[in-house]
Amino acid sequence: MYDISIRVAGIADAQSIAEFHVKVWRHTYATLAPAVAHATLDEAYRGQRWREKLASADADQMVLIAEANGQIVGIGAAGRPSEPIFGDRGEIKFLYVDPDSQRGGIGRALLARLAQHLKAREFRGAALGVVKGNAAAIAFYRALDGDLAGEFIDPGPVWRSENLVFVWDDVTPLMA
Repeated sequence: MYDISIRVAGIADAQSIAEFHVKVWRHTYATLAPAVAHATLDEAYRGQRWREKLASADADQMVLIAEANGQIVGIGAAGRPSEPIFGDRGEIKFLYVDPDSQRGGIGRALLARLAQHLKAREFRGAALGVVKGNAAAIAFYRALDGDLAGEFIDPGPVWRSENLVFVWDDVTPLMA
């Protein structure tokens, strides 16, 4: 386990989150996403999206940053479901951990805090979409007893990725 701190992100964190997001996203989807997605979803694009997200007054939303030695090593976000397939469960919208910091408990710690948030907001459970072919993420969610509940096409801004849906109707085990 890394010596990390986890905190709620603020608007001042938007560009740092965007830079981290792009770095980890490009690594994760290096062979899965088309070149146009890699070119379009850059720091400027992500920075604007994160500024919008963090400026939102949506009480159901939570964005977290995990830091080690003053550097972002993970991000997570949760809130209202964006896809009908998630039902009335809260959605884990983002969960990214720096590749050099994976398998150290950071993703698990972020997920626990996001699950606590969703439970406090009285969602029935938690759900998320993971891109088909993202074997590491799929194995992680299966190891956490996520139930495979279906599939959907993400209507993302550039890339229409095929996603598997994992759900937890009881988030209590995720919070442990």
